[in-house]
Amino acid sequence: MNPVCNVVGARPNFMKIAPVVLEMSRRGLDQLLVHTGQHYDAEMSAVFFDDLALPRPDVYLGVGSGSHADQTARIMVAFEAVCLKHEPSLVVVGGDVNSTLACALVAAKLHIPVAHVEAGLRSFDRSMPEEVNRVLTDHVASLHFTTEPSGTKNLQREGIEGDQVHFVGNSMIDSLKLHQSKALAQSPWERFGFQPGNYGLVTLHRPSNVDAPAALTEIMQALQEIASDLPLLFPAHPRTQQRIREFRLDWSPVELIEPLGYLDFLGLMAKARVVITDSGGIQEETTILGVPCVTIRPNTERPITIESGTNRLAGHKKQDIVSAVQDAISDSRSHADSLPLWDGRAASRIVDVLERWLAANSGRVQAEKKPLRTVAG
Repeated sequence: MNPVCNVVGARPNFMKIAPVVLEMSRRGLDQLLVHTGQHYDAEMSAVFFDDLALPRPDVYLGVGSGSHADQTARIMVAFEAVCLKHEPSLVVVGGDVNSTLACALVAAKLHIPVAHVEAGLRSFDRSMPEEVNRVLTDHVASLHFTTEPSGTKNLQREGIEGDQVHFVGNSMIDSLKLHQSKALAQSPWERFGFQPGNYGLVTLHRPSNVDAPAALTEIMQALQEIASDLPLLFPAHPRTQQRIREFRLDWSPVELIEPLGYLDFLGLMAKARVVITDSGGIQEETTILGVPCVTIRPNTERPITIESGTNRLAGHKKQDIVSAVQDAISDSRSHADSLPLWDGRAASRIVDVLERWLAANSGRVQAEKKPLRTVAG
């Protein structure tokens, strides 16, 4: 049996795929770890391999940044060469970034089965590039690993069901539970002069929030008002920093810093009074940590975080954001640490399925994927 190829590329992938890679290693499964280089600087990439105890990638594609079309195309070209050389028996992708879709498309066209970790999530907002990526990935995948019941229901509505879909829980929560104690032991809040529970944490990166001057200015004004009562720390994504410079925005008294590694950010998040974000994964992490979360978006593909009461949607208007943060801080509801299968063992369930699938399909996979090298007409 040829190796299973696990793909990472951007910051959200690492926390989702790392537990799967480590569990496969523990069981002695032959695997190939490919890093596309979609996120490529130290704070967005290299530090995650150390923090998550991941082995260095077997293959680094180094594609870097670019437009969605340019980046996706370069990943596809580079990843096709990897598939032709190594002939993986299965390609495992996670989440909804450009690397996810690009590698899934390449594998599907080469008749290599695809497994999608975090399948079925839907915001029903096609203006989000991530929504396009996740929908298309699901429709070329052979195995779908869902994190919450809504994911399974969404796939069923789209005609994907039966033994293709497996509700396994959330592998990103595996990473959180494994590393939370170490993250807290580092006390990262002390470097910024904070006490636990007396600061807020901010992340922003979605194009709808940071690429339009009017939207980013509205969010900035909301955060400035909040920061007059509660110190706010903002580890800014590189493209967000670029937009702030382009639009010549002054964010004081919000404290802007460079992106943080996984452990530093996890420690800060765990002891924040509130987290203000447009990230999907952070909505999930704060839910388990019991930290109030305000999401600067009109929708979410993770409805379980809203249902649990730990997350609320605020859109991007100043007063709506300020009001949502005030409500979140005053809400005394406890955290949802009993969500179904968010127990730190999702990767084990994923690899259980992979082992059974590989054992049952090894002969068919070898037959269907030859010849790999094809030329389009």
